[in-house]
Amino acid sequence: MSFAKEVKNELQSLKHLDCCNKAELSALLHINGSIEKNSQGISIVFQTTNNTVVRRFVYLYKQVYNLDFSLIQKKVHQFKSKELFIVKLNESVNSIMNDLSLINKEAIFFTDVDDSLISKECCKRAYLRGAFLATGSINSPNTSRYHLEIQSYSETHALIIKEIADEFYLNAKVAKNKRGYITYLKEAEKIADFLRVIGANNSLFVFEDTRIKRDFKNSINRVINCDIANEKKAMDAANEQLKQIEYVEKHAEKKLSKSMKEAIFLRKKYPESSLLELSYASLEHFDKQISKSALNHRFRSIKDLANKIKISEAYHD
Repeated sequence: MSFAKEVKNELQSLKHLDCCNKAELSALLHINGSIEKNSQGISIVFQTTNNTVVRRFVYLYKQVYNLDFSLIQKKVHQFKSKELFIVKLNESVNSIMNDLSLINKEAIFFTDVDDSLISKECCKRAYLRGAFLATGSINSPNTSRYHLEIQSYSETHALIIKEIADEFYLNAKVAKNKRGYITYLKEAEKIADFLRVIGANNSLFVFEDTRIKRDFKNSINRVINCDIANEKKAMDAANEQLKQIEYVEKHAEKKLSKSMKEAIFLRKKYPESSLLELSYASLEHFDKQISKSALNHRFRSIKDLANKIKISEAYHD
């Protein structure tokens, strides 16, 4: 089961005040609703392929209006066979359209939302909940590509969802796609806040828990990779120092100072150790500890000496 379905399953069982039920029902119809004309007049039609969503819609409709409706279920074939659920509302249609703000003053359907329907904060939360149930999707928290979106079929309605979301400081964005417009969130913290706003508290816990565990694992991996890189860098430097030591011992051993000889002894004794480890090891072999910076300076002197000898030999050749 996808994470989006888990969220919707949780939302399906929530119970709220009548005013919130109206706002949620309005959002569902604004996105998945249509008007059908027939010989008896007009009907409001709600369609979805999600069994959880149709159950939620029927529950809300009964709670708010408790009027008769018809439910049709049929197979549709888009890429793969799906069940399409169609709910037809035939009673008190004009009253319901006005009550749920499904038609505006210009007689345009499913575009505007009357302020009175979402005047309370709880109703704003309910409207966002209904919008998400209708066409919302959210990436699994197991992926690092955080994304939550709600599909709308008009730019006006997508902007309304954005405005409501931004009242909760969710920093929503709107973009055009093939099916219309989407209102979307990209930041993990804002997606978590959205789940909190719509009342999906169990899903919020799963999202945050999974995200924290994955981020912690990624942090550990970065530390391990950094350690491996540092070890390789130290090994490469040590091997280069051993080559330089071999060269100067062969061609200019008498020119080596006491401090150089101490550094050479430590490197040959501990060929795989870092400078810091050599510094600690120096306590075991000499009267005092040689600092890491002092060792680095001595190995640079050995390198410079080796380069001078090579240049001199090349000149005489």
